[in-house]
Amino acid sequence: MENSSLDLGQVKKVLEAALLTSQEPLALSDLKKLFDEELSSDTLRRVLEELRSDWQGRGVELVNVASGWRFRARPEYQQFIERLNPLKPPRYSRAVMETLAIIAYRQPVTRGDIEEIRGVTVSTPIIRTLEERGWIDVVGHREVPGRPALYATTRTFLDDLNLHALDELPPLEDLGALVESVGAAPPPAAEEPEPEPVAVMPRAAAA
Repeated sequence: MENSSLDLGQVKKVLEAALLTSQEPLALSDLKKLFDEELSSDTLRRVLEELRSDWQGRGVELVNVASGWRFRARPEYQQFIERLNPLKPPRYSRAVMETLAIIAYRQPVTRGDIEEIRGVTVSTPIIRTLEERGWIDVVGHREVPGRPALYATTRTFLDDLNLHALDELPPLEDLGALVESVGAAPPPAAEEPEPEPVAVMPRAAAA
């Protein structure tokens, strides 16, 4: 039973402090641990929405991503913040970008699926780069001879792109720009020389 005497103004301040100082998104279950009193998920969401509204028009915004809630700098101010660290993160190689796109929009897929779509062999360093970045993971195996691994994107992938769910992914042609805008590109993977791919780029997956 939720405590009707709970000071929601104080709750909002506690949430604000916790979210501003956290390095990672905080789920509702984490935020409930901040309070001794029972706080329903509906009440918590309502206070979070009020907090989000309070920060409208400022340089920082409260967003709900796959792993929970967090504050972030608004995208239009990212270019100024990057001046504090002028070393730009390396961009994706074409092969890494195409592999990520196929997994994101056609998941779950096997390495063979990716190679069939790209028209070239997918090197192990490309897969390893995306796994080490925490953007893809093995979610199962296809029940065919050899039981090849099935790859899909992770919550970390959505968090890094400031998305809550896969149905928020942008059109395929905008994915690269979104990755660059959040400064989250991993180092380019070493890859074998390959011919110009005759790549049939994947269709966007249904939500």
